[in-house]
Amino acid sequence: MTAAGRAMAEAAEKESGYNEESTDESECFAPTLPTEVQHLVKEDESEEEPKLKYERLSNGVTEILQKDAASCMTVHEKFLALGTHYGKVYLLDVQGNITQKFDVSPVKINQISLDESGEHMGVCSEDGKVQVFGLYSAEEFHETFDCPIKIVAVHPHFVRSHFKQFVTGGKKLLLYERGWMNRWKPSVLHEGEGNIRNIKWRGHLIAWANNMGVKILDMISKQRITNVPRDDISLRPDMYPCSLCWKDNLTLIIGWGNSVKICSVKERHASEMRDLPNRYVEIVFQFDTEFYISGLAPLCDQLVILSYVKEISEKTEVECCARPRLDIVQPLPESCEEISSDALTVRGFQENECRDYHLEYSEGESLFYIISPRDVVVAKERDQDDHIDWLLEKKKYEEALMAAEISQKTIKKHKILDIGLAYINHLVEKGEYDLAARKCQKILGKNTELWEFEVYKFKEIGQLKAISRYLPRRDPILKPLIYEMVLHEFLESDYEGFATLIKEWPGDLYNNTIIVQAVVDHLKKDPQNRTLLRTLAELYTYDQRYGRALEIYLTLRHKDVFQLIHKHNLFSSIRDKIVLLMDFDSEKAVDMLLDNEDKISIDRVVEELENRPELQHVYLHKLFKRDHHKGQRYHEKQISLYAEYDRPNLLPFLRDSTHCPLEKALEICQQRNFVEETVYLLSRMGNSRSALKMIMEELQDVDKAIEFAKEQDDGELWEDLILYSIDKPPFITGLLNNIGTHVDPILLIHRIKEGMEIPNLRDSLVKILQDYNLQILLREGCKKILVADSLSLLKKMHRTQMKGVLVDEENICESCLSPILPSDASKSFNVVVFHCRHMFHKECLPVSNTVSSVQFCNICSAKHRGPGSTILEMKK
Repeated sequence: MTAAGRAMAEAAEKESGYNEESTDESECFAPTLPTEVQHLVKEDESEEEPKLKYERLSNGVTEILQKDAASCMTVHEKFLALGTHYGKVYLLDVQGNITQKFDVSPVKINQISLDESGEHMGVCSEDGKVQVFGLYSAEEFHETFDCPIKIVAVHPHFVRSHFKQFVTGGKKLLLYERGWMNRWKPSVLHEGEGNIRNIKWRGHLIAWANNMGVKILDMISKQRITNVPRDDISLRPDMYPCSLCWKDNLTLIIGWGNSVKICSVKERHASEMRDLPNRYVEIVFQFDTEFYISGLAPLCDQLVILSYVKEISEKTEVECCARPRLDIVQPLPESCEEISSDALTVRGFQENECRDYHLEYSEGESLFYIISPRDVVVAKERDQDDHIDWLLEKKKYEEALMAAEISQKTIKKHKILDIGLAYINHLVEKGEYDLAARKCQKILGKNTELWEFEVYKFKEIGQLKAISRYLPRRDPILKPLIYEMVLHEFLESDYEGFATLIKEWPGDLYNNTIIVQAVVDHLKKDPQNRTLLRTLAELYTYDQRYGRALEIYLTLRHKDVFQLIHKHNLFSSIRDKIVLLMDFDSEKAVDMLLDNEDKISIDRVVEELENRPELQHVYLHKLFKRDHHKGQRYHEKQISLYAEYDRPNLLPFLRDSTHCPLEKALEICQQRNFVEETVYLLSRMGNSRSALKMIMEELQDVDKAIEFAKEQDDGELWEDLILYSIDKPPFITGLLNNIGTHVDPILLIHRIKEGMEIPNLRDSLVKILQDYNLQILLREGCKKILVADSLSLLKKMHRTQMKGVLVDEENICESCLSPILPSDASKSFNVVVFHCRHMFHKECLPVSNTVSSVQFCNICSAKHRGPGSTILEMKK
């Protein structure tokens, strides 16, 4: 036992009114507080939860044990039967209240036995008296022996007429059976091995213990089926009696000294019978315990063992009696595993011997009764409420809360909410404010009163910020004052946190006007604080004061300004703020203005940007890109804007615009010496020769000059280009390389002065010859293709014209519009059909004045579709 354990035990002694040196009897039986339990803890291991809980059996038991001492007790599911040293038997309810009292003997009651029905009781005492009687009938048996009777056991089914049997144990094991004329007939079942001190009867099997060991008798065959000898014969059997317990009808548990055996009764195979009993016993588990056994009881597949303990006193260094232990063990084939171990502070434990303790149990309820002369303690399995109690005691609040949630339908003592509140308080005491605030969400749920109470509690300890993130925002909603209180806390110390809450919290949680005023007051001290300004804009937005919000956003150049304008249709508010918007983000501003021309006209935008021509250009340029005609009235203005701010896009603008005044554009380009633009304008105005001259003189770019001449496709331009280039060898080289497909190279070659040195002349001439050969090849190839195609089409036309043409009653003469065939088939007729499928009566065609006999369709000739010669003339 650890030092902490001894300290707990000493404290329990003092509370119980006992002292190891005290011998005062009145002190021993004084009323005490509820039982103190010391849990034995193995060193180097954390304390584990106990498996059992304990309480003293009080009420009538307290009265009895103040004047008397308990000697034995038997448990029935309906009541308890307690025997005392003064020969009394008391029937008690489960609370310890006395319901009946029997004066059986003036000396100690050794054993009480009840049948399964609880209607018959057997009692034996130290003076040799044995009584078996009905609790609710006049049936009774009395017998007095010449020696103390230590044990009595009535048949489990004694209430039935054919099972009127009981056994007694003294020096002999006697069986009493009621026979003819209600006379009781005794018979000796066993003798000669010392006093019989324990008997347990279960079904048809009787187990008893004498000085030599444990025997089992089969009442059906009246045969003894086993003998289990005791292990330690050095122990006095009267001081360390054997403990017997039937786990079920075929399993017997034996505890003697410090040895435990679990025996199983089995049927013997017919082939093994011979002269042997039809049953035998097998020991399935056997192990030793640390202390002497005073009682045994089953607990599912485990064992409950009441142990008598001796230890060396630290004061006197003499062996003395210690507190008894109640252990729960898991039997193994040759050992056991300790599940739990409790040292019990029972009254007068210092004076008790091993034989003074008894363990009885109630099978149906898993109740265990520890009986000592001056105390009766009840042990029961801990339920979920007890488990939660232990967790709370160990400050394991989260586990307690989880256990309560899982078992909320079965727990009676605890409420989930109470555990949760205790958990929150515990976290707050530990300083884990954030975790405590987070748990509020789950624990407080939708209880607004509790939420408000916890918020005020967090305010008292200066931790409103911790709970702010977890306050409910929908279902439930707290009083506005709660949210305002939190916002004011942030506003005083954390502008960023304040801004975050304003962004995350819906505006209807608090009084917006109060918060706006508070922010305005703070801005008086720090008017340039961007965080407060941004937050104020959001508050104005919640309050639908969009104009003020827009002003702040524009001042801050905030990215949400365009979203605000679109979302709340604030175009009327930005008519005079276009420059600010353009300065902030010209791309987004222009896109927004162009997308909403119906709300802010092009003229209004151009007017607003009059003093900012660079922004005006950006707007008009995007407008022109979208639609070349919408801003046509500003195209003249755009020439100057392009020339000033965006020359690369000037030439594309001049090419695409059909509303640009060319003279104005030419003037501006000539002033600024924009050669390319001037060349384009001159060519567009028909002054190609001046344009070419500018290219040759200003740009000195023969390739561009050649390209320009190709675009214009004017022979005079080529002539001018040749004349200009004739005295410039590099230009001649350029012309020789590119002129071949547009102008006859001979014209250029003839004009080259003799003796002029021309760079790469040979390569240029080779290229001219190659280009010429290529042209010849192309022409020949094209000619072959043309001839082949013409021949193919001619053949196709010939085949088509050689086909017959259907003429029937539905066809009409294209001249007189009467049916082409006469109604009277016997009459003669003459019809002309052209290849174009037009038909005429011969007489309806005009007489040809030409010598050729070829006729042409009048209709096709009139429409200039080309003549169609006659293909068929029908006569009859």
